[in-house]
Amino acid sequence: MKENIKNKNFYLGLCFLALLTALAKYISSLQIVQNLGFSFLIVAILIGMIFTNIFKVKVSPKFENSFSFATKTLLRTAIIFYGFRLTFTEIYDVGFQAIIVAVIVVFSTFALGYFIGVKILKLDKEITILTSAGSAICGAAAVLATEAVLKNKAYKSSIAVSTVVLFGTVAMFLYPYLYSIDFINFLPKSMAMYIGGTLHEVAHVVGAANSISNDIIAKDAVVVKMIRVMLIAPFLIILMLFLAKTSTSKEKTKITIPWFAIFFILVALFNSFNLIDSSIINIINDIDTFCLAMAMMALGINTDFKSFFKVGLKPVILASILFIWLSVGGYFIVNFAITL
Repeated sequence: MKENIKNKNFYLGLCFLALLTALAKYISSLQIVQNLGFSFLIVAILIGMIFTNIFKVKVSPKFENSFSFATKTLLRTAIIFYGFRLTFTEIYDVGFQAIIVAVIVVFSTFALGYFIGVKILKLDKEITILTSAGSAICGAAAVLATEAVLKNKAYKSSIAVSTVVLFGTVAMFLYPYLYSIDFINFLPKSMAMYIGGTLHEVAHVVGAANSISNDIIAKDAVVVKMIRVMLIAPFLIILMLFLAKTSTSKEKTKITIPWFAIFFILVALFNSFNLIDSSIINIINDIDTFCLAMAMMALGINTDFKSFFKVGLKPVILASILFIWLSVGGYFIVNFAITL
């Protein structure tokens, strides 16, 4: 009897999350929200945080298992299926230079962020890693993937996601303007590498690239961005090895391979053979995005603003430094790549 009640509460909790996520989906579809560059995932975590911290609505402990499932199992599964957004053919088409840009940007941004956050700002190690990963790779999705490895508290991921929203949105409006006044003097293919290689969220890349009336930029920028997304897998494996090596706790020295990251690459490889009709792939991607948004919603609901404010301005300072690095350093990285 008790087991039946537990199962009932589990599914009720998931239905509750799904309803709130559907609300976030509707809000994210509004033109004013799209103009701000707020993706479905970002809207979901914001609604979750508002629901708990502004409206002061507390979720019943009966639903804890549902929320834990959403931020762990559902999240990892959704990251695996994120691979259906990629094909190795698309990566080959944009060229070797784009891959060079993506690799240098991802690992240099994370290394810089970790050094400044931990060594100079003395910021919490997990917040530093999450903020750096979000800036380096693909915003909220990277924060979620990294959280799955770190198993950190929810508010730390929320802080990292917030910095992505702030600086990614600024860049989305700034890049097209600087290009329009010829301050950024790249040819279309190089501009695509610059946008895709340095903006935070996929939504930010789409927004910035489509603000410039050029088909090459609009198409290639997204592909370059997806190369950065693909780097989640090797990044998480290297991060796991790094954490195991530098950990002072005997409990954390065991290396656990993030298998969901490996499966993510395998799904992308499978998708490259075009064995599934594109209409079905679109459905898979829509469902996958909804599942990721459910994880973001659960994360937002589990976030306590009191813990958020205790951290102070250091995460914003770190994110602003990384934003400057992506904008300025990324420009020179692209210039270096196109000379190869």
